[in-house]
Amino acid sequence: MFVRIKHLVDRKGTNRTMVRLRALLRSNEFYLIPLALVIGTLAGSVVTLMAQIAQLAHVVIYGIPIDVHLSAHESVSPLAALIAPALGGLSLGIMEWSRRRMKISNAVDPIEANALRGGNLSMRDSVVVSSQTLISNGCGASVGLEAGYTQIGSGIASLLGKFFNLRRNDLRLMVGCGAAAAIAAAFGAPITGAFYACELIVGVYSVGSAAPILAASLAGALTAQWLGGAPYSLEIPKVSAVGVEQYLALIGLALITSGVGIAVMRSSPMFERLFAWMPVWLRPVIGGLIVGGFAIITPQVLAAGHGAMVLDLFHEMTIGLIALVIALKVTACLISLASGFRGGLFFASLFVGSLIGKFFAAVLLLISPNFAIDPLVAMLTGMATLGVAIVGGPLTMSFLVLEMTRNVDVTAVVLAGCIVTSICVRFMFGHSFSTWRLHLRGETIRSANDVGWLRNLTVERLMRSDVGKVPSTTTIAAVRREFALGSRPGIVIVNNADEYVGLVMLPDLFSNDLDSIADDIQVIELARLIDIVLIPEMNVKSAMAVFDEAEAEMLAVVDSTDSRKVVGFLTESFARRRYVEEIDKATRGVLGALS
Repeated sequence: MFVRIKHLVDRKGTNRTMVRLRALLRSNEFYLIPLALVIGTLAGSVVTLMAQIAQLAHVVIYGIPIDVHLSAHESVSPLAALIAPALGGLSLGIMEWSRRRMKISNAVDPIEANALRGGNLSMRDSVVVSSQTLISNGCGASVGLEAGYTQIGSGIASLLGKFFNLRRNDLRLMVGCGAAAAIAAAFGAPITGAFYACELIVGVYSVGSAAPILAASLAGALTAQWLGGAPYSLEIPKVSAVGVEQYLALIGLALITSGVGIAVMRSSPMFERLFAWMPVWLRPVIGGLIVGGFAIITPQVLAAGHGAMVLDLFHEMTIGLIALVIALKVTACLISLASGFRGGLFFASLFVGSLIGKFFAAVLLLISPNFAIDPLVAMLTGMATLGVAIVGGPLTMSFLVLEMTRNVDVTAVVLAGCIVTSICVRFMFGHSFSTWRLHLRGETIRSANDVGWLRNLTVERLMRSDVGKVPSTTTIAAVRREFALGSRPGIVIVNNADEYVGLVMLPDLFSNDLDSIADDIQVIELARLIDIVLIPEMNVKSAMAVFDEAEAEMLAVVDSTDSRKVVGFLTESFARRRYVEEIDKATRGVLGALS
């Protein structure tokens, strides 16, 4: 008995402590910083572990030295190049076949989670996605680990945020912290990680979010460094200054990479259609065999391409060889993703962009020595601008170059190119690769800005169900006796089958002009908005568009598009007030205010 009482007292004390801790975290964003540091440390540790597992897999499968990246090796065994991606693809194919058979929904990525679900991520799905990314990269498929890094980092953050019962804005912020720490740990670049979270995961630059995100990013980078170094870290030697005359040429390069980025994203659904006719378990096997065939030509197509990028930065290459590697790498990436391998295009876009820059500099030199630009500067510009075109985040890519080179002059021209690319891609295409893939699945989001509240604020949640209904044959006088003026905004008119046939506003019903004929005229004669109704599934924004088009103060809500059964009504004033309230709540976090 004594032990049981002691257990209950201890449990009560623990619960009380948790309640106080949760209240503290919800009271001020300052208290989120320690939580962000914990998230950053955990994310940095997991990123380092994943990178080491992937490198070990490359060593075991392809027989390369432990200190050499797979894509930088001179050659690989043709047998290993064919078998490893095919077997890795088979395991992923079986996993996807099982998911579909058990009718498990697709995993949600951090961008979708923050845009539509208030930062709510499944830890189980995050572990599965990260494991699949690790399998894909480990067997040599042409994808990077960064998608797995951000997924698991954001998953850890979401799990901790839900454990502490954080509010919607704070939970979204913690997901951004997890992604920031993951990218910072991967590249050894804390500022890059912080801007990655702001631009691509949280969706805004916020005063209130700056401290937690920077804290998590620093913690992730320092943890990875302490555990053995960032897996994607790049050290660039001193770069020559960039003259004003070279700006125009590099802006031209930015326009070229914009076109390449759009072409890559436009091509992704075409490659998916090439595999659509195959059984789902067979697709990654075929994709793995194709990528393995490319690897026999050049190992630079394998994995993310980090080693190949470091190798190509300082090696002389012919124009033909550069073009071949670009074509093979882009095709291998698209085939890998289309066939069912998991991974990201973050580092692949950096690698291909650097090769485009190298190609651009070589072509200019071939045309005339007067047009010559520093190949290393062109590679850095191409790297950043193609990253902006495919991944997004002009400041993210610019700060990545700054942290790699520590050269403000080079960063300035890269920033100019990134801005040009961002504007060009937004104007001509409007999506990054992540949001484009969501668009192909039927989503309409273009960034991680929080629009999930808008989808949740439906007509069904806003409408009133105490509908005043009268049969269409009722006289005006009878309706006046049943409903007093001012008791409600309007009356719904229904037929004998209780189906909607129109609406009459109460002020119109009590018009003095109708007094002499009220006993003789049926209410159906005053019916308005006969064909204009709302349905419960509409969100508030769509409902307001209907109000504006109909110039109506009130609308009936019917059961569905195929039914005329009235289930409620909604007034324009209430819908607009709730919309403004939710917008205010969603944007309050931009100034760091408490929501």
